[in-house]
Amino acid sequence: MQNFLPTISSIPSLIFCLVLGLVCLIGGANLFVSGSSKIATKFKIPPMIIGLTIVAMGTSLPETAVSATAALAGQNSLAISNVLGSNIFNLIVAIGMCALIRPILVKKEVTSRDIPFSLFVTILLIVLGVIGHGLNRVDGIILLVIFAFYLRSLVKQANVNKPADDKNETIISENNANTKGKILSSIFVCILFIVIGIIAIIYGGEAVIYSCKTIALNFGMSETLIGLTIVSIGTSLPELVTSVVAACKGEVDMALGNAIGSNIFNVLMVLGLSATISPMGFEAFNLIDSITLVALTIITSIFCKTEDHLSRKEGAFMLIMYVAFMFYICNR
Repeated sequence: MQNFLPTISSIPSLIFCLVLGLVCLIGGANLFVSGSSKIATKFKIPPMIIGLTIVAMGTSLPETAVSATAALAGQNSLAISNVLGSNIFNLIVAIGMCALIRPILVKKEVTSRDIPFSLFVTILLIVLGVIGHGLNRVDGIILLVIFAFYLRSLVKQANVNKPADDKNETIISENNANTKGKILSSIFVCILFIVIGIIAIIYGGEAVIYSCKTIALNFGMSETLIGLTIVSIGTSLPELVTSVVAACKGEVDMALGNAIGSNIFNVLMVLGLSATISPMGFEAFNLIDSITLVALTIITSIFCKTEDHLSRKEGAFMLIMYVAFMFYICNR
């Protein structure tokens, strides 16, 4: 795909590429959410856990690819800017859009565990970045180790929350060879959906990013502005599309878990991997964006605690906050 895209240069071809990329994103997100939610149902795993793990990691693949490539090329500031911009987009656009579509009932563990942990990893990023004037390989390893413990805690919690009668039903059904064969076949189809969905999301996102970037350059936008806006938004499109599709399907837990889980994944895994590959600096504008992300996370937490749900008005306000942030980015 990367070798093919540079051959596209005319505006009509770029628009076609953009539309095709969006179709791949939406179609891939549909397959991904369907496959993930069915696996969650079969294994009695809460949709929130699936959203925080499989869906979040799958939709964060574009950020991983962009940041790791930037680290290998020595463009480390792009890696941090991409992650911070993507996290802000995920937090107030992806969640805000979902709340507009369907008010989100927020479970207690989201406000007591997931959002506070997302806030913690952002503050940790600020501390590591400011103290060391950047992220070195040791910092990267620290982030990766924390991510490993975070995943382990989610898996343990999923097992603890699994009802005893569900476990017994699983044991009984597994004693039946025919039932087991059907289960394995169904799981294979779900995994196939997830794999195809991930591939469509990755290539769809890549096509959208390239099309938008090239069109923007043709209209005279600077590379810096493109990196702060189009690249971060483009790599966050999978999270947005997947969360919106999940909300439309009624999987609001998965939609919320996807956005929050992606933010945690981006800081711990994406930046951890990038810093381990190549140490990166932490510039003044990175600090400002990090503090902005902390403030927005606190505001989102307050909204979630208000009557234990996110209303359409709060979703609309979150989108307005993003417009204000974009205005600031374009004028600073």
